[in-house]
Amino acid sequence: MSAEALTTSMEKLLKLHKSLYELAVKKTDMIKTGDMDALNQMLKDEQSHIAAIGKMEQERQRICQDLVPDLPSPSLGDCLSMLSEEDKHPLNGLKDQLSMLIQELKERNQLNQQLIYQSLQFVNMSMSLVQPQQNQSLNYVHPQANKIKHPQGMFNSKV
Repeated sequence: MSAEALTTSMEKLLKLHKSLYELAVKKTDMIKTGDMDALNQMLKDEQSHIAAIGKMEQERQRICQDLVPDLPSPSLGDCLSMLSEEDKHPLNGLKDQLSMLIQELKERNQLNQQLIYQSLQFVNMSMSLVQPQQNQSLNYVHPQANKIKHPQGMFNSKV
C-alpha cells in the first residue's frame, strides 16, 4: 500500500517537474524575443507550479515518514531499503528520471539567467549611449584653462 502511494507521488512529482521544464524552455524563447507581458504571465505560472511541487513533496515526505517511522525525516533511499525488490525497481527508475530532469531544469534556468543578465547589460549600454554622463562636457575645454589665473585689471581694483 505505501509503496504504491510512494510510486504515485513520485510519478506526480515527475509530471510536475516536466511541466515546469517545459515552462522554462518557453521562457527562454520569451527572453530572446523580449516579450515582457508573456514573461510576467510565465513567472506567475511557474510560481503556481512550484507551489504544487512543494505540496507534492510534502506528501511524499509524509509517505516516507509512514514507511520509515524510526527516522525523523527519511529520504527516498531510506524508503527504498525498506521495500521489496519488485517495489524498488519502478521507484529507482522514477528517482533517476526525476534526478536527470532536475539537472536539466537547473541548466535551463542558468541559461535563462545568463540571457537576462546579457539583456540587462545591453539595456545599460544603450542607455549610456543615449544619455551620456553628466560630468562630461561635450564642448572643447583647453587643458590649461583651469590653471591660468587672470590678473585683476585696473577697473576691478579698489581706489
